[in-house]
Amino acid sequence: MAELDGGLARAGGDLARVGRDPDAFEAFYRRHVEAISRFVARRVADPHTAADLTAEVFVAVIEFAHTYRPDLGSEIGWLYGVARNVLAAERRRAARELRVTGRVAGRRLVDADDIARLEERIDAESAARHTYEALAGLPEGVRAVLELIAVDGLTVTEAAGALGIRPVTARVRLHRARKVLARIVPEAAPALAYAKE
Repeated sequence: MAELDGGLARAGGDLARVGRDPDAFEAFYRRHVEAISRFVARRVADPHTAADLTAEVFVAVIEFAHTYRPDLGSEIGWLYGVARNVLAAERRRAARELRVTGRVAGRRLVDADDIARLEERIDAESAARHTYEALAGLPEGVRAVLELIAVDGLTVTEAAGALGIRPVTARVRLHRARKVLARIVPEAAPALAYAKE
């Protein structure tokens, strides 16, 4: 147990360095960029927006790396929590901009290879995005636990950590979600039957 606690403390210490050590950030980025890119592609259909949001997640990591607490969950669970916050902030920003201007404008230039890669990723994640969109009618807390476990592959404990709730609360929400999921997206229900703790 002491060895496990020491490993968690080291992981937390390593992550805290990400905010102030470029080499630590680069290693962290390389370790997680594909997972975050897939996470964003499951939720966003536009390649420009997906590229921008993926970058914003890692900018937020630099700023908030010191807040990671390994006793509350895994590094990837924490990172998905950061990504969810970035996506939520983007949705709020876009909604405000739409209300003010009537349309979203201003795209950052992305080269053709980036667009092709992002379009492939978006296509590859279309089934997961369909499931994600189908779950939009669920209460936020239930949907958040469900998407982190069924769509993003986190364990119940990691999902709880990403959402800042207790694991028992996450298990209750997952139980509720299983019932609803069986009606909405029956083919996705088996993924929850074996959710890891």
